[in-house]
Amino acid sequence: MHGSHGHMMEDYRRRFIVSMILTVPILILSSTIQALLGFTLVFPGSDLVLLSLATVVYLYGGWPFLKGIVREIRSRLPGMMTLIAVAITVAYGFSASVVLGVVTGEPFFWELATLIDIMLLGHWLEMRSVLGASRALEELVMIMPSEAHLLREGGTTEEVPVERLVPGDRVLVKPGEKVPVDGIVAEGRSNINESMLTGESQPVAKKGGDTVTGGSTNGEGSLVVEVTKVGRDTYLSQVIELVRKAQESRSRAQDLANRAALLLTLIALSVGAITFLGWYLLGESLDFAIERMATVMVIACPHALGLAVPLVVAVSTTLAAKSGLLIRDRQAFERAKDLQVIVFDKTGTLTRGIFGVTDILPFDERGEEEVLMKAASLEANSEHPIARGIMRTAEERGIALIPPQDFRALPGKGVEGQLRGILTRIVSPGYLEEEGIMIQDQRVEKLATQGKTVVFVLQERTVVGALALADIIRDESREAISRLNAMGIRSMMLTGDNRFVARWVAEDLGLADYFAGVLPHEKSGKIREVQDQYRVGMVGDGINDAPALVQADLGIAIGAGTDVAVESADIVLVRSDPRDVADIIALSKKTYSKMVQNLLWATGYNSFAIPLAAGVASGYGIILTPAFGAALMSISTVIVAINAQTLKLT
Repeated sequence: MHGSHGHMMEDYRRRFIVSMILTVPILILSSTIQALLGFTLVFPGSDLVLLSLATVVYLYGGWPFLKGIVREIRSRLPGMMTLIAVAITVAYGFSASVVLGVVTGEPFFWELATLIDIMLLGHWLEMRSVLGASRALEELVMIMPSEAHLLREGGTTEEVPVERLVPGDRVLVKPGEKVPVDGIVAEGRSNINESMLTGESQPVAKKGGDTVTGGSTNGEGSLVVEVTKVGRDTYLSQVIELVRKAQESRSRAQDLANRAALLLTLIALSVGAITFLGWYLLGESLDFAIERMATVMVIACPHALGLAVPLVVAVSTTLAAKSGLLIRDRQAFERAKDLQVIVFDKTGTLTRGIFGVTDILPFDERGEEEVLMKAASLEANSEHPIARGIMRTAEERGIALIPPQDFRALPGKGVEGQLRGILTRIVSPGYLEEEGIMIQDQRVEKLATQGKTVVFVLQERTVVGALALADIIRDESREAISRLNAMGIRSMMLTGDNRFVARWVAEDLGLADYFAGVLPHEKSGKIREVQDQYRVGMVGDGINDAPALVQADLGIAIGAGTDVAVESADIVLVRSDPRDVADIIALSKKTYSKMVQNLLWATGYNSFAIPLAAGVASGYGIILTPAFGAALMSISTVIVAINAQTLKLT
């Protein structure tokens, strides 16, 4: 696609330069220009020289349009090329007939030449705009390294082309190098810059077992990466293909533009014919009637209309991809602007999908940090999910632990051990009941009603604190819901969890509504219920979300989710950030606005330009020449192109 556009752009540029050079003597030899500038240059055969130069410009400069009319007539879809070809042919044919003495009148070779020049310039600028909009795809291709350091037995490395790598191979990624393929870190630690892939500016810490993506940039450490995906299976290759398909996919707005272009072509040809016959029958000269007809056809060229939508599509799709928003279905993306409700899956979407400490309650003068330290110190040797959740929170807070003595498990109840000579326990509420230890604290009761798991920290028989654990709500989720609320969009949640957990998450995030205890096969039915009143978008990450993603008016998959969910979605959020949902909707609204602006401009100027071109204001001395008409048309094309390029995400 890019190669074809590049060739066409170079062809238009070359023809424009040659035609411009030939236009200079055409202007000098034209009597109209001589009269305007107050000089005379006539010599034997000067009119034939003028005809020869104009013939070269017509055939060479006008060739793309003459070839285009044949293509459009064969396809039975007359359009822009038909209008341009008819206009320049009429201008050339009439002027040549005057020089050869077939008809009387004033030739307008200079208008023919300038018309072709302007048309070639407009097409050249169009090609440059299209290439500029798609250049991000080329940038994505270029960021992939061509060679990799393949690890051999004995620890030696060999420089090999990336194409030779197969899953299971191990490659060395040195500091500052690009990761050559998708894989898993087998050895080493480092920070990876994934900004070119996800739009996330902050480097991501990677260690053994973590996945890395080809095209990302390694930081300060060396990594040994085991290859998992190569060639077309890599993330970057899939991104490029998704973007390309989205750019090439048809848009509802594009269908409208195509119909408008066809209608405008038919109107232009009809009005052009009526203009010619009208002026000729009213007694005007043949050359005046032909000039009016040619100007009408030039003014009406739907050049800008043909560019109005495709260029916006290319710009928005590329912009989205660079921001980590992958559009898989253009029409679904266009529907995003009309969404009234967003339904979120809970686990892994609004929450992190991992068990962690949500609340810490000290019961004496001890602070939260000390309570967490005691709990984590005891749980350091346990693999229980509660223990892992406590340890994860302690690591995130950077809390130093105390090695326990005499550690032992209390089956079904908790763990105990000596911390600095004091018997310390982490126990369940059931243990307290068995031991007759009473806790009357409204905070604990509230946590229990939220469906959270509560454990207690004891020193000897004194309860010194409590910890509540649950699936941790993402910090980004709160901002995401707030942004959607500000946009007038209701946020809801769909989860298989019990109503206590669902209510806690919904209240914490400020959701408009929630559905709890929904089984996987029931999720699409809940979406249908909401669709009875609203236009609905669904955001999810799991296999059980796939039917709901398909059912929704717009399905949005969290990028870190399962392949099934991603394949079922219309849009994929690469960064797995729920805030990107608001970005998608905002971009859809801005894209639609740009399309409307371009369509209005591309068609609106014809409403006043065509009557002027036909000569309705000639009685007031207002006459549009074909060259000026061409200039107006080309200016409209440039405006449309510039307007599309101003599309921004924020």
